[in-house]
Amino acid sequence: MKELELKNLYDDFRDGKTLQAYAKIIAEDAAKLDRTINIMEVCGGHTHSIMKFGLPQLMPNNINFIHGPGCPVCIMPKERIDHAYVLAMQPDVILVTLGDMIKVPGSNGSLQDARAKGADVRFVYSPMECLKIAQENPEKKVIFFAIGFETTTPMTAVLIDQVIKQGVENILFHINHVTVPEVMKELIDSRDVHVDSYNNKIDAFLGPSHVSVIAGSKIYEQFPRDYGRPVVVSGFEPVDVMEGISMIVKQFVENRCELEIQYKRVVSYEGNLNAQRLINIYFDKVSLFRWRGLGNVPESGLKLKDAYAKYDAEVVYKDVLPLAEIEDHKLCICGDILRGMAKPPECTIFGTACKPTTPIGSCMVSSEGACAAYYKYGNLL
Repeated sequence: MKELELKNLYDDFRDGKTLQAYAKIIAEDAAKLDRTINIMEVCGGHTHSIMKFGLPQLMPNNINFIHGPGCPVCIMPKERIDHAYVLAMQPDVILVTLGDMIKVPGSNGSLQDARAKGADVRFVYSPMECLKIAQENPEKKVIFFAIGFETTTPMTAVLIDQVIKQGVENILFHINHVTVPEVMKELIDSRDVHVDSYNNKIDAFLGPSHVSVIAGSKIYEQFPRDYGRPVVVSGFEPVDVMEGISMIVKQFVENRCELEIQYKRVVSYEGNLNAQRLINIYFDKVSLFRWRGLGNVPESGLKLKDAYAKYDAEVVYKDVLPLAEIEDHKLCICGDILRGMAKPPECTIFGTACKPTTPIGSCMVSSEGACAAYYKYGNLL
């Protein structure tokens, strides 16, 4: 009964007739344009919906999708994966992280490999599970390897808050949270010599939905105002995406450049102010954070404030953590894919040497990665 109720909730957002109706509206509006419009969906969840429901086939020839870097596992550089591996191999350590991290290969191997060698690596759905693990293992250090965009940062902040309030002494944090607006800006106006942002093809952004629930749509104001790129914050369901695309195309037809919210049933301009407050209590911005395939992006990462250094695994274990930057496999073009400069099938090892069972690039490792989406749903194109 519950499954039927849930199905009824999302059926309308996947209705074929509604999708076709939006496709007709988009085609009619796109016919009024004299050029191609390239729309980057920043979030990996959008990429999977676009591929799963065959939305590229519903687009007119002059509307093109560009797949952006919106997968927190995909953008994690190898040296940070190595941090997780090294920490997991330390004596009396339990490394805890979210499930997508298990297969991501670093230079020493993945966390799955570390566990096969005897490391105590655990994967959780909620960071709050760390409290129980720490309570059951008082003689060990529980290190939470925190990843994710603004969506998951509040969960880490809540865990930190509870660790401090409950006086838990055996939980540490390795913070790898990153923020979306800074990398969007990097893609169109880079200050890193390794990122050829001047040849970017991005005309508009389909804004992430869950990120926006926390941070609010306000974080995208700069893009229409300063860079001439419209942003429409859209939900993940195919009808949401199609309506979001329609709103973007209509802006170009009407010669507008604005921030709009399609996902109004969840997203507001201000976002979740309580979550933002908690994040600001415990985290500071880092001056640079290296994104896999994108280079160093200014002020795009978070770290624990100095006042909480005793909970920071990067401080406590600084003598054993590697510092050198590590480049990707020479044949891997995940960097170009994350920048929207290439699509997965253009990679020479896509679907052959690199596939979900034997991933080489980060975009194939994660369930949200663009390569994983193309591998799973590419027959729909």
